[in-house]
Amino acid sequence: MLFRELADTYERLEATSSRLEMTEILAEAFRRFDPSEIRMATYLTQGQLYPDFNPIKLGMADKMILKAIAFASGAGEAFVQELMLKEGDPGLVAQIAFQNRKQTTLFPEPLTLTRAYRTLETIARSEGGGSQDMKIKLMSKLLSDASSSEAKFLSRVITGRMRLGVSSMTVLDALAVAFAGKEDRGAVERAFNVSSDLGLVAEMMALHGLEGVSSIHVQVNRPLRAMLAERMSSPEEILEKMGGTCAFEYKYDGVRLQAHICEGEVRLFSRKLDELTSQFPDVVAGLKRTVRAESAIVEGECVPIDTNTGEFLPFQEVSHRRGRKHGVQEAMEDYPVKLCLFDCILKDGEDLTDRPFLQRREALMSIVEPDDSVTLSEIRVLSSADEAQSFFQEAIEDGCEGLMAKSLADTSVYRAGNRGFLWIKYKKEYRSEMNDTVDLAVVGAFAGRGKRKGFYGALLMATYDVATDTFQTVSKLGSGFDDANLAALLEMLSGDRVPERHHLVDSKMEADFWFQPRLVLEVRGAEITLSPIHTCSFGSVRPDSGLAIRFPRFTGRFRDDKEGREATTSQELLAMYQAQLKRVE
Repeated sequence: MLFRELADTYERLEATSSRLEMTEILAEAFRRFDPSEIRMATYLTQGQLYPDFNPIKLGMADKMILKAIAFASGAGEAFVQELMLKEGDPGLVAQIAFQNRKQTTLFPEPLTLTRAYRTLETIARSEGGGSQDMKIKLMSKLLSDASSSEAKFLSRVITGRMRLGVSSMTVLDALAVAFAGKEDRGAVERAFNVSSDLGLVAEMMALHGLEGVSSIHVQVNRPLRAMLAERMSSPEEILEKMGGTCAFEYKYDGVRLQAHICEGEVRLFSRKLDELTSQFPDVVAGLKRTVRAESAIVEGECVPIDTNTGEFLPFQEVSHRRGRKHGVQEAMEDYPVKLCLFDCILKDGEDLTDRPFLQRREALMSIVEPDDSVTLSEIRVLSSADEAQSFFQEAIEDGCEGLMAKSLADTSVYRAGNRGFLWIKYKKEYRSEMNDTVDLAVVGAFAGRGKRKGFYGALLMATYDVATDTFQTVSKLGSGFDDANLAALLEMLSGDRVPERHHLVDSKMEADFWFQPRLVLEVRGAEITLSPIHTCSFGSVRPDSGLAIRFPRFTGRFRDDKEGREATTSQELLAMYQAQLKRVE
């Protein structure tokens, strides 16, 4: 098959904005293409060489492709650069440059789809010294045998910007029309959702029709497209939607990971199908320790954690781990994480996507032996809206975004790549953003672990309640301290130590050390939330809850100018909560 046939199809696609017309154009082309080449054609239509989860990408820089265009067309770099400034598209630059080129070879080699694809593969895989010159040389050779239309789309493919307006869903529509029927579209999409490989689906459809895609199943080291959730704003709505009872689960604020385990090897994929294995060696090691299965695909949330308080930290902390090629060991120490597993998609070769949620949960429990680094998500089966609301408050207190509600029906299968009401997220109520710092009194502390051994790992902080002349707890504070701060705290609190909780301290928590409430620290938090375990303004908003500061961080300022009773009052924090809550959508 000549590359020209694919370029002609692209020209027709570019000329329309109608999805229906695009589907018809693609379906016609798929029927005409050689089945042995349809996989390559499908990937190139996406502006890539392989499925999304393959780490080898094209992405040749504009500067390099412009050099190749200038050399192959004979137009000169100055002319090509000027065209690029005007058009902003390497494809149009190539088309214009090649329309006016002088023939540089007497006998140009026919440009076939296979030759173009294999050359692009070589370019993508070129690394090391001299690789840039090699890429430009290979691309120049390819372009020198291309027509102006072929050059346009080769230049777009190599930069990964096709500008055709063709989505994966349009390709699936076209495959159903070309090789099966519109009524079979669901089966075609499911094959894509469990394989994440549009080229594979196209090839199987071309060779074997609907029977071919029916043979595509969940497979280790080939990530699925993630199942997604709808949103509702109250437990009452959720329970009504789910028939009165469902599983409520912590909604963690981290990086969603799909872990593929096979004979002791572990690979990690993100929700967008990027491979993250090398960026989270601690998670890989944790899964090797805790998963007891020859092969498995499990899903969970990788959440940043304060090793001293055991509390979860904001998502921004784990984002420091993403995209690193160097300093991975240091990042592991600076930004420790915990993996909270919530689903099992495959167990010892058995595809569990068609099993109800509770059966998948039982499979997960049967193969995981939790430890400090890998655990199972917090979950409760509830039928009461009040109980669900209380569980929501616990989730917020523990540093989560809210809750996920999951159906317990026999139809609660894992719907890869789909959003629906089998899963519902609830994370809206009872939170308000903080836009100011507060001054809090130190009333207790917890022993340090790891790098903080010998120091206080975290402090128990409190507001002052004017009405009762007590100090009411509002957070555990473990972030924002450097080594000098930690050493200083030992000295500053040494004279305040008391053998048991001070009589002015109102706390439901048990600390390792207690202090008279004298030292005041300036603290900034992400938001104020309701908490069943902190006592600040307890019962003022809800009868079973106090106020807490989520993601508190020491600003570095010791308030030496204040004594305990001059700390931010419980009444002030309640006013902040009430004033700011109305700004949350």
